[in-house]
Amino acid sequence: MAGYKPRRLSEDIRRILSGKIRDLKDPRINSNGMITIVRCDVSNDLSYCKVYVSSFEGFEKAKQAVKGFESASGLLKREISNVLRLRKCPELEFVADNSMEHSIKINRILKEISNDKSYSDNDSEE
Repeated sequence: MAGYKPRRLSEDIRRILSGKIRDLKDPRINSNGMITIVRCDVSNDLSYCKVYVSSFEGFEKAKQAVKGFESASGLLKREISNVLRLRKCPELEFVADNSMEHSIKINRILKEISNDKSYSDNDSEE
């Protein structure tokens, strides 16, 4: 099997799930927070899909959103199957992802380093 199909399918699933977030009525997903689908990884045999969910409000909010997505997985699988016209839709496994917190932490460290560098440059000019 060619290697492009799982990657293409994972991107299509991510796009569909991102669009369906607004339509879900579960308060764990739509409670005024920014929930994002970071990425999807489809297995080579196209039978499993791991969906990484993140939230701007933190890791705990992402864990709650995962529970909401798990309860709506049947609806989401049906939507994926209808849109992509798949004979067998991959099993969806939702995982809370803390990449947002990690990127914010790295950004904060980089800002501190740049501020320290600008202070040391000003000191050396005087």
